Amino acid sequence: MEIGSVVIAVVGVAGTLGGAILTQRGSERVKRREIELLRGHEEVREHLLLRRTCYVELNRDARQFTTALNKHLHVMRERTVEDADRVALDEARDAQRDRYSEAQMIAPAEVLALAREVNSALSQLYGQVKRLERGEPEAGETMESAARAQSRVWVHLGTMRHAMREDLGVE
Repeated sequence: MEIGSVVIAVVGVAGTLGGAILTQRGSERVKRREIELLRGHEEVREHLLLRRTCYVELNRDARQFTTALNKHLHVMRERTVEDADRVALDEARDAQRDRYSEAQMIAPAEVLALAREVNSALSQLYGQVKRLERGEPEAGETMESAARAQSRVWVHLGTMRHAMREDLGVE
């Protein structure tokens, strides 16, 4: 009888300790899963914020470059282009180029394809404006053709902005 009582006591203590250990391990697993989920949500939120910031800056700088090109065309019609005019245009171009470079690392393929179209249209228009400024236009390049190309850039910008808003879930 004494051996039976000892065995029962040992099994009872082992069961109690084993239950506590299993409960603790289960609790640790649940906590780990919660932490992983929180990290996942935080990463998603950070990536969304990064894309949003990139999109806002890309949209702003592309619009400012387009406006600077328009202003430069007006200056070319009204008076001689001065160094300050060239500097302002080049600063707008540099800012847009920097934002486009950032978008290449952040934006998904659909948005990046549209950003590429905007960048290409702006680069072509910039080249045309600079050739007109130097008095060395290519065949068919006139102030009017540059103005028409500049108007088409606004259409590209609208399409890009729409895609960026969709990507961010903005209605």
